[in-house]
Amino acid sequence: MNEDLKNNRNYVIAIGRQFGCGGREVGQRVAQLLDINYYDKQLLLEASKASGINAEMFEAADERTPKFFPSLWPLNLAMAGSAFASEIPMSDDNIYKAQCQVMKDLVDRKSCVIVGRTADYVLRDYCPVISVFLHAPIDDRVKRIIERGDCDTREAAEKRADKIGKLRAEYYNFYTDKLWGHADSYDLCLDSSLLGIEGTAQFIVDFVKRRLG
Repeated sequence: MNEDLKNNRNYVIAIGRQFGCGGREVGQRVAQLLDINYYDKQLLLEASKASGINAEMFEAADERTPKFFPSLWPLNLAMAGSAFASEIPMSDDNIYKAQCQVMKDLVDRKSCVIVGRTADYVLRDYCPVISVFLHAPIDDRVKRIIERGDCDTREAAEKRADKIGKLRAEYYNFYTDKLWGHADSYDLCLDSSLLGIEGTAQFIVDFVKRRLG
């Protein structure tokens, strides 16, 4: 662990982000600089392995407002590793609960960066949490979305950014008592286009050291 933080208990840097602002890359770089773990989509695989629930169920419910269809399999039995759990439909709410438990298990092992998935709220009373929200102007986000091959045109990129932003906001606002993307919901809000990936990551690391070091 980074020397400046070695005397602290395990902590989490929770990163919320607008689609296309480089949140994944920033989170990965922050984790590298602090020598801590990084979780984004990997969190879904960890939750699937821990619960025995099919990974596709976690993927389908990932950062989506719950549909509230009845669960046909109790969460405690699924978490116990029943041989049938991966084949039985789970409610989105129970999938969310399983994911929350995995977050706690992960931070018990080692400090980490978790991107999205209401980690700041889930872990707020469990461990030290630094919550960050990353945003960027739409022109910068469109450019990144197209460059990484998610969309071919500006129109498609703008529509996708808007759609995913709404889904993330609905999900975050539903499960927390805060508002997605609003400054008062986070410890730190940054425009990632101003400093770039490396500069933004370095800024976050410095902030974390000041808060926890």
